[in-house]
Parts: sequence; structure tokens; C-alpha cells
Amino acid sequence: MPDSKPRIALLSAPWPLFDRPSIQIGALKAHLAVVLPEIRVDAHHVYLSVAAELGYGLYGPISERSWLAEIPYAALLYPGQRDALERLWRRQCRGLRSCRDVELEAVCRRVESASDRYLACIDWEHCLLAGFSICLGQLTSTLYFIRSIRQRAPDVRIVAGGSSCAGALGKSLLETFSEIDFVISGEGERPLAQLARSLLEARDPVPAFPGLLTRDGGAAADPSGSRAQVASLDSLPPPDYDDYFRLLASLVPDRSILPRLPMEISRGCWWRTPRSGREERGCRFCNLNLQWEGYRTKSPRRVVQEVDALTQKHRVLSVSFTDNLLPAKHQQGLFRSLAELPKDLRLFAEMRATTPPGALQAMAAAGVCHLQVGIEALSTRLLRRLRKGTTTLLNLEIMKRCEAPGMPQLDANLILRFPGSGEEEVRETLHALEFAAPFRPLRAIPFWLGYGSPVWQNPRAHGIQRVFNPPYYSRLFPEDILRSLVLMIQGFHGGVRRQQRLWRPVRDRVRRWQRTYAELHRAPRSRPILSYRDGGTFLVIYERRRGEDPMTHRLQGTSREIYLFCDRNRSFRSIVQRFDRQGEDRLRTFLRMLQGKRLLFEEDDRYLSLAVPIRGYRETPHR
Repeated sequence: MPDSKPRIALLSAPWPLFDRPSIQIGALKAHLAVVLPEIRVDAHHVYLSVAAELGYGLYGPISERSWLAEIPYAALLYPGQRDALERLWRRQCRGLRSCRDVELEAVCRRVESASDRYLACIDWEHCLLAGFSICLGQLTSTLYFIRSIRQRAPDVRIVAGGSSCAGALGKSLLETFSEIDFVISGEGERPLAQLARSLLEARDPVPAFPGLLTRDGGAAADPSGSRAQVASLDSLPPPDYDDYFRLLASLVPDRSILPRLPMEISRGCWWRTPRSGREERGCRFCNLNLQWEGYRTKSPRRVVQEVDALTQKHRVLSVSFTDNLLPAKHQQGLFRSLAELPKDLRLFAEMRATTPPGALQAMAAAGVCHLQVGIEALSTRLLRRLRKGTTTLLNLEIMKRCEAPGMPQLDANLILRFPGSGEEEVRETLHALEFAAPFRPLRAIPFWLGYGSPVWQNPRAHGIQRVFNPPYYSRLFPEDILRSLVLMIQGFHGGVRRQQRLWRPVRDRVRRWQRTYAELHRAPRSRPILSYRDGGTFLVIYERRRGEDPMTHRLQGTSREIYLFCDRNRSFRSIVQRFDRQGEDRLRTFLRMLQGKRLLFEEDDRYLSLAVPIRGYRETPHR
């Protein structure tokens, strides 16, 4: 017997990563099922169907470049922009082997076919509401689906939400696109439930509710100017990913994949939480928390229960924590509890560079294989400007920790061209890069201005003269539409060319670093570039070099003890206190010698040894 319940369709359009369900629509579906059981909610992970149609080898690289991802659906929406988009497509595909010879026209035909075929299978007759989550790289695809639904089912109400709908972003979407009936600005659970309840009761107009933007005489209006958030994350049910796995099972065998499960431990960012009477915190460039107010976490017990239940239900052992930042409290205990689960988990998480070694070891034991670490800079002067709350020394220390065998692999960015940065920041960065060479290279990322970030809020303090929608968007949208939109990525005037010239040597140095590291790790299980074996009374340090024989350094007696003591960064005062018989001058000379050989890094009279231990490590023999 067919299900006659009123329906809500939640859709996630391309281009999220195809190998994981959308946590946004999965979480919303689960919440609505609890508070409105009389409504059937379907979560449509449309991007997976599009990825299967295109082929994962093509979809993947497109989805990883937000500029590239917006082009195909823009070409379908606005045929008059096609010539400009063709040129932009070719330019964005440079350097991408999988896309380099692919014509935009061919991509457009395939995504249009897959998208329309998917929409044709949805029962729109009983659908009260179609809801979209819009994040970076999903704007034009979502607008395409909204237009298509409006043509198929004119009476279905349409709501948009997600990180690209916070504040003025969402208000401009509502004002610009008449097909959108509502926008949720901020956290979605409570406003979406209130909207669905009002539509179910046929209340017209829909009553005001915090976080729900509605139309009033054709203009967007936020009835309260506030948001509606759940008080406790523990009160929310686990996300519902059943629809994703049903869709995955329906694909032909050669499109089968082993997905990852996205999960959240917290919402918001504790680093940017205001502190009474103290210096303002929060990374100056960051706009990742526009939809949240404050910081909330799930209890460790609840997190462990969810990981256990979801991995068991879906027979998947890979989990990605979607938090912008792991909680600072109970971190070590949480991962120890995860390690106690009788499962060989593979975990991903994001964390600060100041995470203590004990927590890092607990993560490794629990199965954390990859860590996104907030490095961002290797200049303490620039880190202060960024308000990162860390130093070059601490950043190098976490990079070193992650280089040791058995520890999680580090992924991190190096921001170039930050507005207002100068020659001293570049000099400090180039100096630090000489010492970072043994560690996994960072990705050099040019600064981009995000709507709502502290830099955007106070541009003149960073030498920015004017802020505007960047020219890139003029290729995506006709002028009359672009004029009324406020977009996530912003352009600006103010020292841009100077910053490009200043940071070019750093960009070139990072490229050499990446090439050298890749060559030295070409063989599986290659030994770390800078490592040591401890002989009890002596230490042997091995330094692998590109195109040359390895170099060894031997430290004996007190020299060995000092090097091992500096495995964690130590002040000179603490070194003198520990090795008081050596005398300050002699210690300075020894430390300076190690620094000259780039075996040790010094900053602000603190010292860190750089070699990692490889006890018990077995290197794959070279053939």
C-alpha cells in the first residue's frame, strides 16, 4: 500500500564529496522524524547519482575545487554566459589531469541528464516542502534544482539553508530568486520543524520564528533577528543515512564504493568564543561558523555510542568528524573510549596545533589516520596577526609529532598573501621552511576573503580599501542577478599585487619542498627524512637527502640527553636547570651547533629537537 503521508524532500545537490552521505540533510531528517512523525521525510543525496553518471574520477577533482564546481550548472542556468564559462572552465582545469581534456559541454549534458532523471523519480504530488542545504560549491547546482522543481511542481514550497544562507547571504538569495519561498539563517533543526508544522496545518502566512526568513510584500524579512538553536546536542538523534545507502546499493557494481560516515562532536568553535575582559580571540580569516552562536558539544559517552551504532548499522568503519575544531575538554578520554570499541576504526578530525601529545597519542590509538591541523602560518609575527594563538615553534612541534611512525598523517595549509603582511613575515616563513623540510609539506593557499570573517568585518584594519563580489562570479551570473547577491567568497582591493610579489618566494619554496618530500617517500614505508635510534648512552640521527647519500649524526652522553630532553619544546632556562653542570655558554654553543645543522629549532629562547624516533620501525628494502 503506497505511503499517503505528506512528504518533505531534503536535497543535497552537487558538489559534496561523493564518498559520504550529507550530514546536513541526514541530521535534519532524523530530527523531523522525531518531532513530526506524521510527515514522511526523504533525504536525497543527489550528488551521488551525478557522481556515478560522470564517473568518480572526474567528479572528485571537480568537487575539490569550489570555483570549478560552480561552472557546469551555471552554464545550464544561464546559456548566455556559456562563452565566458567555457574560457573559465579551460583555465580552471589547467593542471588537473582528469579534467584537462574534458569539454564543458560534455559535462553539462551528463549532469543535466543525471539531475533531471533523479528529479523525475520523486513523488512531488504529496510533497509539502523541498529543502536544500547550500554549502561552498553548491550554489549554482542548488539553483538549477530549485528552478527544475518549480517547473515540475509549482505548488511545492521551497526552503534553503546551510552555511551559505547565514545572515545577509540568505537574505540576498530570498530577495534575488523568486522561486525560493523561505530561507533558514543559522541552525536548521528548530526553524525547519516549525516551518513544516505550519505548512502541515495550512497556516498562511507562515508565522514568524527565529532563524526563519520569509517573504513580506516581496521583500525578505527576518521576524526576530535572532536564531533558534537546540540547547543540547545530546538531545538530537543520530543522523539518518539510510537513503544514501539505499541509493548506493542501487548503483551498478562498478560504481560501488566504500563510503565514510560524517559525524559531529560539536557545533561552533571554542577558540572564537568571547572571553570577558580578555583579548578578542578567533582566527581573523575564518568564516566557518556563521550559522552557529556560541559553542556546544556532545558528551563523550554519546559520541562513542553514535560511532558504535552507526558503524554497526551501515557496516562502515571509516568516520570523519565534521567539527571545525575538536573540543578541548575530555579530548583524551573520548579517544581512549573510542579505542576500547572492538572495531578497527579509521577516523578523520580537525584540531589545533596546541593539542597536547597525550591527546595525539590517544587519537592514534583510536584509529585517527588523518588530521587537519590549523597551522596556517610559519611566522609567529603573522600568526599573531591571524590571531591563531600559537607560534612557529608549536606548529613545527605538531608537524614533527605527526611525522613519527604510527601517528596520524597531518594535513594543513599555509596561507599566503594575508592582507597587510610584510617582508618580515615572509622572511620568518622562509627561515622556518628550512627546518620544516623533514615533515609532510603544507598546502600553499592564497588568502581568500570570506563573508562574515573578522577581516571582512573590519577591512581597513588590514589595508583593504574596498570589498565586492569578485569578478569570477560575473562569469556565473548575469549582471542584474549578481548585483543583488551577497556571496560567500568576496573580492577586495588593497595591496593585492604587492602581496603576490612578496609571497612568490614562499610559494616556490613550498613547491620544492613538496617535490623533495614526494621523491624521498616514493618507496612504500619509507623512513622519515629526519629520524633517530637511541642506543641508551648514544643517539644516531639519520638524515635522508635528495640525490645524495644519507647523513648520520652521533650524540653521546649529555649531548644525547639534551637532545632527547628537547623532544618537547623547552626554554633555555629549563635546559640550564636540568644540565647545570655544563654551564650556560657551553650549552648555548651546543644548541647553536644543532641549530646550524637544522636538527633543532629555536624561537624566543625555546628549543625543539626535530628528529623523530623510529624504534621498532621496519623500512621496506629498496629493490
